Amino acid sequence: MLTERQQLILRLIVDDYIRSAEPVGSRTISKRMEIHLSPATIRNEMSDLEEMGYLEQPHTSAGRVPSQKGYRFYVDHLLEPSDLKPAEILKIRRLFRERLDAMEHVVRQTAGILSTLTNYTAFVLGPMVDEAKLRHIQIIPLGEWAAVAILVTDTGHVEKKTVILPDPSLLAEIHKLVDLLNSRLIGVSISELKERIEQEIGKELRRHADHYERVLGLIDELTASAEEQVYVGGATKILEQPEFRDVEKIKPLLVMLEDAHVVARLAGSPSRQGIQVRIGDENPLSAVRECSVVTATYRMRGGQVGTIGVVGPTRMEYGRVIGVLQYLSNVLTELFNRGA
Repeated sequence: MLTERQQLILRLIVDDYIRSAEPVGSRTISKRMEIHLSPATIRNEMSDLEEMGYLEQPHTSAGRVPSQKGYRFYVDHLLEPSDLKPAEILKIRRLFRERLDAMEHVVRQTAGILSTLTNYTAFVLGPMVDEAKLRHIQIIPLGEWAAVAILVTDTGHVEKKTVILPDPSLLAEIHKLVDLLNSRLIGVSISELKERIEQEIGKELRRHADHYERVLGLIDELTASAEEQVYVGGATKILEQPEFRDVEKIKPLLVMLEDAHVVARLAGSPSRQGIQVRIGDENPLSAVRECSVVTATYRMRGGQVGTIGVVGPTRMEYGRVIGVLQYLSNVLTELFNRGA
């Protein structure tokens, strides 16, 4: 374990490097009010911290920078999350005055708010759609020969599919079958929908043999996109960081941010709830090995879990990021469970 003096010096170096992105020397630390040590004493402690792996010395500079081990110790033992300013809290509350059935709009909006508040790239995952439950299915005519089928979940997720009718008279029959589905399957999870159709109302549907396959196929198409809803905010903010001004260096990350399936993997396991901080090589994806990823979870009715997160340099303002994530995750949980 580090001595109190070593912890203080490490904290000051991390704080200064986060602000300046420049290696930190002993003279810089000696000028801080919190410390009453000579530059020579500080140099000796910095040398010991480097030997223990908490600091690194870039070959072009006499100053030191934190290592991944140093950041990890800082996050685990020295960090104090920052509180949001009253004006920021008021702004968030105003933006989240949304109807509960507009979940996707709220989640998408959160990505932008999170990026703005932290000045880093942000991502937000809604709960998996196939974990959500059926609220209703609706058929809306689009003239004589077409209709749009709409599936709505209890989280507000909406799937739409245009249906071409071989015969306009079929619409009335399909309406009857959809009414049957709604009367028997409300509250069934999307992942279980097809199985429950077969088990509970398969016989009744088969009486309409011509329409049974058509309706089953329609359900297939409506539930085919039952996957994480992923939204990214401030994707190019990573380019504003001094470490990543080389576009070729950061290109793998920019490509990754365009792939929803890959971004979803940044969230880690939904079973690991609360704040999670992964620094550098702790990240499983090679595209973010030179970054830190900080995530927080929020809960919805029925226990479904979503994730909000931030991607930035290892020289991240961790206290600010964790403070913002804690507040936003609490607001989202409160919003989506209001009246539950």
